[in-house]
Amino acid sequence: MKTKGALLWEPGTDSGWSVEEIEIDPPKRREVMVRLAASGLCHSDQHLDDGVIPLGWAPVLGGHEGAGVVTEVGPEVDDIEVGDHVVLSFLPSCGKCAMCVAGQSNMCALGAGVLGGTAPDGTHRVHARGKGVGCMSFLGTFAPYVCAPVDAVVRIADDIPLDKAALIGCGVPTGWGSAVYAAETRIGDIVVVVGIGGVGINAVQGARHKGARHIVAVDPVAFKREQALSFGATHAVSDYGEAAEVVAGLTNGQGADRVILTTGVAYGNLLEPAQQLTRRGGVLVVTAAAPAGQREVEFDLFTFAMSGKRLQGSLYGTTNARNDIPLLCDLYRTGQLKLDELITRTYRLDDINQAFRDMRDGKNLRGVIMYDH
Repeated sequence: MKTKGALLWEPGTDSGWSVEEIEIDPPKRREVMVRLAASGLCHSDQHLDDGVIPLGWAPVLGGHEGAGVVTEVGPEVDDIEVGDHVVLSFLPSCGKCAMCVAGQSNMCALGAGVLGGTAPDGTHRVHARGKGVGCMSFLGTFAPYVCAPVDAVVRIADDIPLDKAALIGCGVPTGWGSAVYAAETRIGDIVVVVGIGGVGINAVQGARHKGARHIVAVDPVAFKREQALSFGATHAVSDYGEAAEVVAGLTNGQGADRVILTTGVAYGNLLEPAQQLTRRGGVLVVTAAAPAGQREVEFDLFTFAMSGKRLQGSLYGTTNARNDIPLLCDLYRTGQLKLDELITRTYRLDDINQAFRDMRDGKNLRGVIMYDH
């Protein structure tokens, strides 16, 4: 199949995306072809371009948030059919490896290869300019069609709008799960969310869902602070200093029960002020991606250890995609989860570089590429 996609030919150089003709092979063993309705624009794709997530190969077809309709199934696919509505999960789950069996499918062994530059079998499904093209997270949703491993495909009900469902493949569960699962937010907690983008805004939703008494959103962009309040935050401030004042007033100086770091980039100097906001025995969750080569972190280890705090990393919000993607759809259906309001702007694929500029400028909670078939 010939179509068009957005490629990076020089990852890590801020060269931008090239929208051009690509060719997608038919699905092979345990793969399906999906006609996409929409693709979300995630900061992780920006990190391929700016080098925060380094790649040793090119070209790459970006995009890892998407939802659509199955148009073709390959051999040995017996749980997905043509016509099914599906969400693409940016991390696959095989259901058989040690992590999946232990209930930690976000750490599935297959996920270790999502930045390897090929499909799971070591070959390419996408080609451009006579070369094999690697796909972000085995997917590559910056194209109207995706040939995806069935282990990264989750069936959803037909009544969920696909343009909204696209966001449930990454940003929504990553943020929501960071509050619900990784932070283990409890009724009555004081929660601080640092960084209100496509992930942080859903951490606000997760904390609200779990019954947090106060949710303090921290972001330098006024638009995002306003949005945080509409999604359930009780307070919205511009920096750590203001957050410290608010938290001290709410807790008589004891600190927040949960602090969740969901900034665009987890730079090393962001951890210590987050720890200072966290009460004794509290939990500090790091969901934001740090530069891969970063080794220096400012952190008061003495206070951390003596205060009995927990530092928790969180991949994919510590969610289980096959359970939590349908669950999030149900929460949306019953009005307990906002999806429509997450989409600030929509774009055509040809406008992808403008979409990423808007992301960098803080104009969007989530930008979404819409596909017209």
